[in-house]
Amino acid sequence: MTHVYIALGANLGAPEETLKRLLDHLQKTPELDAIRCSSFYRSKPMGPQDQPDYVNAVLTATTDLGPLALLDFLQHLETLFGRVRGRRWGARTLDLDILLYGSLTLNHERLLIPHPGLAERDFVVLPLAELEPTLELPDGRSIGSLIEQINSHDLVKIY
Repeated sequence: MTHVYIALGANLGAPEETLKRLLDHLQKTPELDAIRCSSFYRSKPMGPQDQPDYVNAVLTATTDLGPLALLDFLQHLETLFGRVRGRRWGARTLDLDILLYGSLTLNHERLLIPHPGLAERDFVVLPLAELEPTLELPDGRSIGSLIEQINSHDLVKIY
């Protein structure tokens, strides 16, 4: 079993309810085990600003799936929850990103691990730190050092 971290985000429909439904759904699937989720946070969109705020969280779990099989599973869930792929960084019903997959570093045409934007996104770094305050990335950086490097934290903790 490999320990993974997955970013959750949504900003269409009822995003808080979508993330709660996703977590309920994941509890019933064999693909992920030992699931824990951070608090939910509200954040401004990263891309175009003509869209609603996001609700974000990070979950940690263990899995027997390989990295690409996990990616396929997560993309299936996005589709199941109504995601339609449109413009880059556009609004979406559900967005799931693999942040970390054990200590693996992967540069594949379909998947980069660690997630390339992990260190710059407060809506990822702060929930990660909430789950694992002593977490170290595969390159040796600590989650604490990432928090210090982010200039502003525009997150609002929902619960």
